Amino acid sequence: MNETRCTLRPARLEDEEFLWQILYQAIYVGPEEAPPPVSILDEPAIAQYLQGWGRAHDYGWIAENPANGAPLGAAWFRRWQPGQRGYGFFRDDIPELTIALLPEARGMGIGTELMQRLIETARQHGYPGLSLSVARENPAVSLYQRLGFQEVGGDDHSAVMVLFL
Repeated sequence: MNETRCTLRPARLEDEEFLWQILYQAIYVGPEEAPPPVSILDEPAIAQYLQGWGRAHDYGWIAENPANGAPLGAAWFRRWQPGQRGYGFFRDDIPELTIALLPEARGMGIGTELMQRLIETARQHGYPGLSLSVARENPAVSLYQRLGFQEVGGDDHSAVMVLFL
């Protein structure tokens, strides 16, 4: 890639297939763990992060390689419908975000750019915050902390973090 790490554009309905790929990448797998089968995306607790993509309160961004337009990663948030809860659910009026990059795009600052744009989008739409769930051993925890997310819950394996806007 050239000096521009990525270009960002809004996620569209036709990006749904790529978003499913990114949802799979968002499942944290530790260095000594085998990745889960792709069929894990069929589990209702995971599929709800994308099923029916494009409804009200669904906003996202796609990072692309500026040289060829190839997608590198994505970040999106969705406000849960009544009775729905994600792993990082905090409050009904605070959407939960999902972010991941393809393995070859990690460690270059692209995740930071996606997160900053997603936070800006949440502010523009008047949301009081954004929440997420992250495995405690995931290196992305430091990114979330640097951006102002704070832990508000969780368990031994994962933390629920919120950025109050």
